[in-house]
Amino acid sequence: MKNCVGTLMTLGLCAKALAAVEVNSPNGHLSVRIDQTEEGLSYSVRSGDVSVLEQSRLGLETSIGNFGAGLEFVSSEESAVSESYRLPNGKTSFVDYEANELVATYANDRGDQLSVVFRVSDSDVAYRYRVNSEERHRVVVESEQSSFNLPDESTAFVTWQVPWGGGYAATKPSYEEGYLVDVPVDTKSHTGLGFTFPALFKLDSEGWLLISETGTTSQYVGTRLSDPNEEGEYRIAFPEAAENAGVGESTVSVSLPMQTPWRTITFGKTLAPIVESTVATDLVKPLYEPSKYYRPGRAAWSWLVWQDGSMNREDQVAFIDMAAALDFEYILIDAWWDERIGREGMKDLVEYARSKDVGVLLWYNSNGSWNDAPQTPRNRMASAPIRQEEMEWLQSIGVEGLKVDFFGGDKQVTMKFYEDLMTDANRYGLSLNFHGATLPRGWERMYPNHMTSEAVTASENLIFSQGFSDKEAFNSTLFPFVRNPVGAMDYGPVVLNERFSKSPERGNFRRTTDAFQLATSVLYFSPIQHYGLTPNNLDEQPAHVLDFFRVVPAAWDETRFVDGYPGEKVVLARRSGEDWYVAATHSSEESKAYELSLPWLAGKTLRMLHDLPDGTVGLKEAVVGDDGSLVVELEARGGVVLY
Repeated sequence: MKNCVGTLMTLGLCAKALAAVEVNSPNGHLSVRIDQTEEGLSYSVRSGDVSVLEQSRLGLETSIGNFGAGLEFVSSEESAVSESYRLPNGKTSFVDYEANELVATYANDRGDQLSVVFRVSDSDVAYRYRVNSEERHRVVVESEQSSFNLPDESTAFVTWQVPWGGGYAATKPSYEEGYLVDVPVDTKSHTGLGFTFPALFKLDSEGWLLISETGTTSQYVGTRLSDPNEEGEYRIAFPEAAENAGVGESTVSVSLPMQTPWRTITFGKTLAPIVESTVATDLVKPLYEPSKYYRPGRAAWSWLVWQDGSMNREDQVAFIDMAAALDFEYILIDAWWDERIGREGMKDLVEYARSKDVGVLLWYNSNGSWNDAPQTPRNRMASAPIRQEEMEWLQSIGVEGLKVDFFGGDKQVTMKFYEDLMTDANRYGLSLNFHGATLPRGWERMYPNHMTSEAVTASENLIFSQGFSDKEAFNSTLFPFVRNPVGAMDYGPVVLNERFSKSPERGNFRRTTDAFQLATSVLYFSPIQHYGLTPNNLDEQPAHVLDFFRVVPAAWDETRFVDGYPGEKVVLARRSGEDWYVAATHSSEESKAYELSLPWLAGKTLRMLHDLPDGTVGLKEAVVGDDGSLVVELEARGGVVLY
């Protein structure tokens, strides 16, 4: 470090300090300091003696000027924030949120003001900008100076951004890429486009950090992290101009006053604060009242294993019957239903499903002019009059929700499209699930009928790629720590066929055990959980496995981290009512024993679903020790469920 006497070492530069303000968490463990120098605004985050984020940039480049350097400090104000709220379809059902808020306001030479708002809770830091002007009524935000400067010895667990036009039928970017795991913090993406949220970092031996974004509406773009510089500093990046086939601008155009989404920073000595964090919903409010109760549940889904050929009445009846036999709440009927079953046929099929107490969810192509995907129904969602006509018909025949696919970008016009879809769907009592889509940024609270989103390399890739199937166990130890903590994740778990195909004679091979598959139903949180089960599983699986499917919830009252390391193993516990479910998987190619610490279950007798030598799932009792310890053994690429 340079000798900067009487100055501030800001982003590698010696700069004259002009002003500084600070805010601490309620328990005093986390602190944020905003510094102003001649070079501009910056912030840093500490936890006691640990540097969580080093001096990082703040500011916006806009059509009315640069809100970074050359500003005059106006004021700062600190207040306490306290709120209790419910998440009816969350990983936890009731939240008590407490934080301290700091609003630091600065002005340019024309009197236009930038306020930097920081919220600091005991585990989370979040910030956003507000811009106001007495003379101007609109602004274009061209870029951000915002950055995250990681300590030098940190490592990253991140998924890269891809350019528009890649993937199936020019439908990317869609948050469905692979991960760089435990790489040096200055590692760049191979695409040159940086990394999508959320991003996980290990701060050497000091703890863990998850960076993400929440509160994104039609008033902003969805952002991501740029490639880091040599110092491990990532900047906020806006969408590429080519995204969504060039439809819409990559900048932000809004009226004044304006505010940006929140950027969130969750820190923990262990992974527990990250897994258990509710920061994505703590910082937002519902934007409208739900028109009805949107119930969580489990769904049968033929397309995952039986693919497009299953879009016929006979196969869908078989899956409806399977859903009814397992007490599932839903069936998802995927692409091509309008051509291969027909609208009148679908009306009859919905009536049949309802007679079995199974709700119907239907797939739609999002397309306007931004994708080449041929799957139908097409051209029913992009136009408001057509969309509302379609949704009115869906409501009239008793459909309960939609899966909308193939979005391909993060521009403001795309964020508005998501918002319009959710707002219109709520008018007609329809829940929504987005695929080929962006990360849901606090949407499960903001939009009460938003149930889940993909935004992950999901289970469909088991069918498409043997290489992905080979990494299924490895990925199971990443998703619960990187993607799932910030929002519902529609992965599509639990395939019990030995090959990923309707026929046992073809398709990619499954490398994981049956108990592993059961564990993913608990590890992966999605309030509508789309299962990869097929009707033959009803005859092939033992009664205790089928009984498990009848009771395992899709939404939870509480979630706890038990143990794990990304890429190696994961153990999570979730509670529904008074019932606890503990699930574990690992990526090891060998069987291993793990000692779990479950102090809240000390002395309890649990049911354990585990792998047997013959490849089936066994059921036995497991008694947690009086000290809360329990040893479980996982087979190679295996898993276990305790409940």
